[in-house]
Amino acid sequence: MSYKGPGKALGRGSFGLNRRPFIRPLLASVAIAATALLAGCDTDNPSGASLRSLQPLSSQMVAEIEQKNMSKESPVLVRLYKEESELEVWKEDRDGQFQLLKTYPICRWSGELGPKIKQGDRQAPEGFYTITPGLMNPNSSYYLAINIGFPNAYDNANGRTGQFLMIHGDCSSAGCYAMTDEQIAEIYALARESFFGGQRAFQIQAYPFRMTPLNMAKHRNSPHMAFWKMLKQGNDHFEVSRREPKVAVCDKHYVFDAETNGKFSPAGACPPYQVSQELANAVAEKQKRDERQYSEYVSKGTPTVAVVTRTDGGMHPAFQAAFQKPYSDASGVVRSPGVSTPGTIPAHAVPPRAPEGGATGSTGSAVVASAGDTGSSGNLFGGLFASNNPEPSNSEGVLDRMSRFVGWKASDPAPAQTAPAQTKKSQPKSTQTAATTPKAPPPKATSSATTTNAGAIRPAAPKGQTPEAKPESKPDASQETKAAAAAAEPRPSSGAGLLNGAQAPAPTGSFNNRWGF
Repeated sequence: MSYKGPGKALGRGSFGLNRRPFIRPLLASVAIAATALLAGCDTDNPSGASLRSLQPLSSQMVAEIEQKNMSKESPVLVRLYKEESELEVWKEDRDGQFQLLKTYPICRWSGELGPKIKQGDRQAPEGFYTITPGLMNPNSSYYLAINIGFPNAYDNANGRTGQFLMIHGDCSSAGCYAMTDEQIAEIYALARESFFGGQRAFQIQAYPFRMTPLNMAKHRNSPHMAFWKMLKQGNDHFEVSRREPKVAVCDKHYVFDAETNGKFSPAGACPPYQVSQELANAVAEKQKRDERQYSEYVSKGTPTVAVVTRTDGGMHPAFQAAFQKPYSDASGVVRSPGVSTPGTIPAHAVPPRAPEGGATGSTGSAVVASAGDTGSSGNLFGGLFASNNPEPSNSEGVLDRMSRFVGWKASDPAPAQTAPAQTKKSQPKSTQTAATTPKAPPPKATSSATTTNAGAIRPAAPKGQTPEAKPESKPDASQETKAAAAAAEPRPSSGAGLLNGAQAPAPTGSFNNRWGF
């Protein structure tokens, strides 16, 4: 069953403003003026930098938008996946449902799989965030930046700290999702056009990985599983409705598409609330299918991903290939791997380093068998987890994923640099520590990779500054302490509009039963 909703409406992004031409220039002025609040945190040339934010969409992108039955000004939604190192831009079509517009490989993200807990932990956030025009920074010295809005109501209710966590350019991260300058220019322009079209805020959904039954089974030993089950609930609401889920927080948990006559208090008890019966039924049907598949993977002994800490984030294979060392071919000729990358890699960018302090394994796509779990197999939405015998994975290969992206050129690797180690987290009592294997080497370039040109890594700037040294309200850990700049940034709201249609009562249950806490 696919939830289509009771009909097309203007809510949640459409707003009817799209039909009023005089609104567009007014909204444009408001959006650009709001973003200027952040300009005081930048030491780059404001006049030159702000022109970056006005770059038009390419004719190819405009044509693709039209081909997918969308308009240039229709609402957008962004989804982030750490393990796959991918960013998706979704756009509302003329039928009022979101469809995938484009997938961007992420050049760099830092930390490990799991939520951001405290300032300075170098973790890229996971959760649901609302982006207003005031969180768009046209004057970032990371080319362009979109402030994720961390901490949101959920983060605050759970005592999580940090600030200036961004999606930005420059391919360098200390708690952010970093793209190339070319990528962030297009993503920024898509968001800008949606604001000009009348969308008042757009949602970012940040996940540890694609929330599939197979991935949930592979990561069943993680201490973050209860949190990820909660995120999956919001993921399921979006996937069955193809509409931006309304997000609220109560009892220190996310709730989705909930209607109430009471008031949601992030740290207080949840009031009685309802979810549209049609939507609730569609979500329940999807979750039954996922739970059935999850149980099959567990019973077959699908191997688990090692639970490790002190990792250095991730980088999409399309970018990792650009850092391969020169090699000698069969005839003894030294060659540099030439690969196509989706944007220019700056000279200071570095691939993720190996785990430190004896930690092994990977928070990337590497899969290892666990030492053996105890307890029953459980299910996807609660209980304990077990049985971890090997089973082949159907995940994409490096070259398969690279072939989906077309961009600019790559060249020799930049020198690596060392980042500070992170504190190792303890394994939950209900599971045993997974056995680990050494981290797999970076993907090697092969004859099937694009080798037509080289030179995608941008030369180092004359002043030789690393991103951490740039004096701006950047998403690095060292920049999180600039509290003065944070006052200029409005905090996102926890809601994002209403789901259309009848709101028949649906049982909600307690959080203890729902999430297995």
